[in-house]
Amino acid sequence: MDARLRRVNKEIADCKNDKASKITIDLVDDSPFHLIGAFDGPEGTPYEGGRFQVDIVVPPTYPFQAVKMKFITKVYHPNVSSQSGAICLDILKDAWSPVLTLKSTLISLQSLLCSPEPSDPQDAEVAKHYLTSRESFNDTARYWTQLYAGGPGRGTPAASSGGKPSVADAAAMAGIERAHVERFVGMGFEGGKVVDVLRRLNYRGANVGKVHDDRIVEELLK
Repeated sequence: MDARLRRVNKEIADCKNDKASKITIDLVDDSPFHLIGAFDGPEGTPYEGGRFQVDIVVPPTYPFQAVKMKFITKVYHPNVSSQSGAICLDILKDAWSPVLTLKSTLISLQSLLCSPEPSDPQDAEVAKHYLTSRESFNDTARYWTQLYAGGPGRGTPAASSGGKPSVADAAAMAGIERAHVERFVGMGFEGGKVVDVLRRLNYRGANVGKVHDDRIVEELLK
C-alpha cells in the first residue's frame, strides 16, 4: 500500500470516528481518490440548516499537492461559482500545505461560508450583490439553501407550464425584487429575460437608483 493510499484511508477513518463535526467523507465508485465530502451550513448564516456536498479528487502527489474540490450542492456565495461550483480559496491553490487534511480543508470551506471574500471572488455577479445589498444577498443565499441544500422553508421552486421555474422563483433565485420584474413584464417583456437583465445590471438595493429605465429597456430589446 503506497503512502498516499495509507494517508487517505487514515483520514477517512478519522473523519468517520469524529461524530461531533458532522463532516462526512464517502467514496465514489469505491475509489479512495474520488470522494464526496459533506458538512452542515454554519449557524447564524444564510446557509444554516443546509447540508452541502463537495466533490473531492485526490491528486497522485497528495499530500504535497492540493486536493481538488468543488461544490456539488449549488450555493450562492461570492467565492463559489453559481454555475460550476468552482471554489476560490487560497489553501486549494498556492497556500496549500501537506499538514492540511481532507477534514480540515472541508472545515475551511465551512468557514468560508461564514466569511465571504468579495474582493477576491469566484463569481463576480454574486460578489456585486453581496457588496451592494447585504440584506438582499442574505435573502437570496437563504433561498438557495432552501432549494438546493435542504434548508428550512420551501422545497422546490414552482414550475411554469414549460417546466421552468416561475418568474417569481427566478427573481428570488437572482435576488431581484418581484415588483421590479413585474414592472417591466407589464411593458410586454418576457419575465425570464427581465430577470436575467436585472441580474446582470445588479438591479438591487442602492444600485436600483443608479440604473436608469432606458438602460434596462435597451438591454431588453437586444
